[in-house]
Amino acid sequence: MGLRRPKSTKNPPFLSHEFIIQNHADAVSCVMMVFVIGLMFQATAPLASLFVAMQHNVTVNDTDSQEITHYTYGIKDTLTVFFYFMMCIVVHAVLQEYVLDKLNRKMHLSKIKHSKFNESGQLMVFYLVSAIWGINIILTENLASKISNLWDDYPAAHSHLPFIIKFFFIIQMAYWLHGFPELYFMKIKKEEIPMRCQYITLYFVFILAAYCLNFHRVAICLLVLHYTVEFLLHMSRLLYFAEKTDLANTGFMIFNALFVLIRLATITIAILTFWYGLKQSEQAKINFQTGNFNTRVVRIGCLAALCLMQAWMMWQFITFHLRRIKEHQALNASANKKIVTPKKSKDKKKAKKDDDISHLPEVDQDTATENGSLRSRAVAKKKN
Repeated sequence: MGLRRPKSTKNPPFLSHEFIIQNHADAVSCVMMVFVIGLMFQATAPLASLFVAMQHNVTVNDTDSQEITHYTYGIKDTLTVFFYFMMCIVVHAVLQEYVLDKLNRKMHLSKIKHSKFNESGQLMVFYLVSAIWGINIILTENLASKISNLWDDYPAAHSHLPFIIKFFFIIQMAYWLHGFPELYFMKIKKEEIPMRCQYITLYFVFILAAYCLNFHRVAICLLVLHYTVEFLLHMSRLLYFAEKTDLANTGFMIFNALFVLIRLATITIAILTFWYGLKQSEQAKINFQTGNFNTRVVRIGCLAALCLMQAWMMWQFITFHLRRIKEHQALNASANKKIVTPKKSKDKKKAKKDDDISHLPEVDQDTATENGSLRSRAVAKKKN
């Protein structure tokens, strides 16, 4: 694959930390090739297909009495997630090696900006691809025609997934899981790890919950809204690192406005779906066989989790901007002090000199003043 990054002429010791970091993409690619080659042989194809192909397929009849293959979820999905988890590691390394590292070398960024640039570059690509993919699913499955499509015919039409929706959720879970080993492969600093682990865990938990509870439709709509505005944020950050200040500031302004609107839209969709829509077909108990999780406890729990998450994100957003305002005011105050201080010091020196002269007798005052003027003339002649 040729994905290793030669940082020095010396080869690191075998299986050392540096060796693993430099060659992790090649090693993962070899493991993936084992599963792909296994599909070519009859003896190993059933085992290899557990990792590569979508599992838990069911056959359903459409309106024209034609058989269509749909999918549910189960324990075998962990094997599929593992395979695409490895694929995400390889794609991450390719994007880092052939795009982001080359841009970093051209821009000569500092270590802190280098880490932020890599993070924003990776996330921007993922958010863009996921948002476009999600929009395609919404249009293909006709989810945007009316809001009631998010809860109508639950769970019959929600528990059996088309291939494109199941594959979408498998890739989403695999991508966010791959973020944990990337903390090691990318040599992320210790102070940055807690923040990154926090948002990686939140993404994975919410997506996994939507997948297991058969709330795929509402989850896709909310992810598209969220990914779109997050794409704008990371694109603006990249423009800022590239010193495209005007474009970056415009992007940040649009992001600030859309961020608030998306939070309100998310809460609105959540209330309509979990409080009003699903309430019409509410059940007393969970039915695992039919995949019906539409109980009062589950609905209120999901609604509370979504609303609390939006409130927490808004709190982080507000505190961030308040901190920026305070920092900006502190910088302006320090800049004003630097401008005023030299003038005051000169005035103080002049006042002190005049005060010293004023304490002398009148004859000495005239002599001191005359000597001062003579010195200034002598200095001027030397300069000329």
